[in-house]
Amino acid sequence: MHGRTRDADRADEPHFGVFQAMYRASLKRPSDGAQWTGITTRLAERLMETGAVQAVLTMTADPNDRWRPVPVLITKASDLAKCRGMRMGYAPLLQLLEPARDQGIKRLAVIGIPCQVYALRALEAELGFEKLYVIGTPCSDNTTTENFHEFLALIDPTPERVTYLEFRADYHVEVRYADAPKREIPFLMLPLSKLRADFFPLTCRTCVDYTNTLADITVGYMGGQGEQWLLVRNQRGAELLGLLGNEVTLHSPGSAGKRAGPVKGFLKNTERAAGGLPLRNMPNWLRPIVGWLMPRMGPRGLEFARARVEMKAIETVLHLRRNEPRRLKSMVPDHIWPLVKPYGLSPTSKEEKL
Repeated sequence: MHGRTRDADRADEPHFGVFQAMYRASLKRPSDGAQWTGITTRLAERLMETGAVQAVLTMTADPNDRWRPVPVLITKASDLAKCRGMRMGYAPLLQLLEPARDQGIKRLAVIGIPCQVYALRALEAELGFEKLYVIGTPCSDNTTTENFHEFLALIDPTPERVTYLEFRADYHVEVRYADAPKREIPFLMLPLSKLRADFFPLTCRTCVDYTNTLADITVGYMGGQGEQWLLVRNQRGAELLGLLGNEVTLHSPGSAGKRAGPVKGFLKNTERAAGGLPLRNMPNWLRPIVGWLMPRMGPRGLEFARARVEMKAIETVLHLRRNEPRRLKSMVPDHIWPLVKPYGLSPTSKEEKL
């Protein structure tokens, strides 16, 4: 997609995919109502304002449920504001590709998560757009909107008041309300053990493209340390970032802590879960202490992002071995095995590609 495959000898490409440049970034003037400062929305607005595209394919909220994503084809830059923020749930984003083409749109931008972008790239040639810009966001597992409402009810006694939720790279979930101060919940205090076993589908638990490697530019949180994390993957991605000009502040990504311990702990818990055993729950008295230590001592910045990618790679191997062993050979790309090898996972003779 980018003219070459990931370079195993270049720092971070084995984890994050092909990229030209990587930054911590924030808009100098944050957009009202944005999830972070609004870089993703602003990129789309600039594409519209400059005439680079005629439309942007993205998600907006269902009029009856602010959390339910609905595909929308935006043809006015001013309408992109209604697409800000996170939605949780499955939505057929790509069903609007052919209608867009049939309307005579030849220059299109798409904002999507990895599985949507993967399908988009498979269809790209036959769709025949003159220009296609792909702005990708990393995924952090998906579920149905109904399941997400169950999760909200577990973390808040009045879930209907919640207007914003964000999993942050500082090991906290930020919850905002229209009529109350925001809350910050440490990851360790989340009631994850109360979620049903099928809360996340197997397709998400076996995802190997957490960082949206086929996008032109990836905009996310994992390596950001309080700012957004940008990966410019190709020349079109560089063109996209250039549209922001001096509206954006760029810094080199930071990295701190060590990921090996947390990843090994994740491996042990996932082995138990994949075997149908209950997760080991941390004693309640210990949770606040560890929750305080993690943002200070745990992996941060790029080390946090590397840890999450390795965790997803481990999860993929273990769940496929348990649930779909015959598919493992075709569903695990070659670059995954070096990521999990330090943790004692290697392909068996039946799992190796011919």
